[in-house]
Formats: sequence, C-alpha cells, structure tokens
Amino acid sequence: MKVHLKRIPTEGLHLEGTEKSAILDLHEAGTQAASDIRYALDVGLSEGGLFATGTVGVDLDLECVACLERFRYPLEIPDFACQIELTGAESVDLTATVREDILLALPPHPHCDWNGEKVCQGASLRANSEAAPEPLSETRDAWGALDQLKINKTN
Repeated sequence: MKVHLKRIPTEGLHLEGTEKSAILDLHEAGTQAASDIRYALDVGLSEGGLFATGTVGVDLDLECVACLERFRYPLEIPDFACQIELTGAESVDLTATVREDILLALPPHPHCDWNGEKVCQGASLRANSEAAPEPLSETRDAWGALDQLKINKTN
C-alpha cells in the first residue's frame, strides 16, 4: 500500500481500493483471510509527515473456540489513523501499519455466535455440563477472625 508523495495535492487525497490479504501473513490454524483488504483512506501531508485516516476491513474465516466450527467474520476498522514521518523517499508504504491494526483487531477468542444470528452448539453444551456452584452453608465474617486476635500493645 504505497502512497506516492508527489501525487498528494495540498488539500489531500482520497484513496479507495483493495490490497492482497497476503500482506497479513496469517499463520494461525484457525484464522484465514477470506477476501482482499478493503480501504478508504484520506491522506495528506503535514509538517514532515504523512497522515492517513479512514476505514480498513477484511473478511476472515475463523474457527470457533467453543464448537470448532468455521465461520465468516467481517473485520472492520472504522477509525484507522496513522502518522508516518517522511524520510526523503518518493513514497510511503502503509502496509505495516495497516497489517498491525488488523492483527490487533482480531478477536482473541472467536465465537461463531458473535453477532447473535446463531446459537453456538459448543457454548450450549458447555453451559449444560457446568453445574452451578453450591452456595456457602454459612456466611463468614472475614473481619470476625481478626476481631478475636489479642494484640499486646506496648507503649
């Protein structure tokens, strides 16, 4: 995702398009890109730097941690923003910044019922197998034991 600096007018530039999902370099077994990366960015120059703001997204095939079923997850970053210092080159590459933001937005424990459109079979099986904890038979006062202590005070 290279931006050529000489093509950016003083009022800024709007860029829309796609980039191959291979830049994500996903190696996790339960996570695969299902589409190219989509972007709609406003870029501009300011005091020795390039800024970019907008939206970045990609469709992912994830594996549910509860039932191991694969499902589609549309990952969208509606408030993408970055500022990159200019080094004198003719272009600035946004690939690493876009990749980092997408990887940070990945769900750490993906569930196939993330949007409420379905009920995860693994989650319902787990809920039925877990027994509710037994309530305590007696209520204990945590401070009662401390009140029983006899402390010798020496002045």
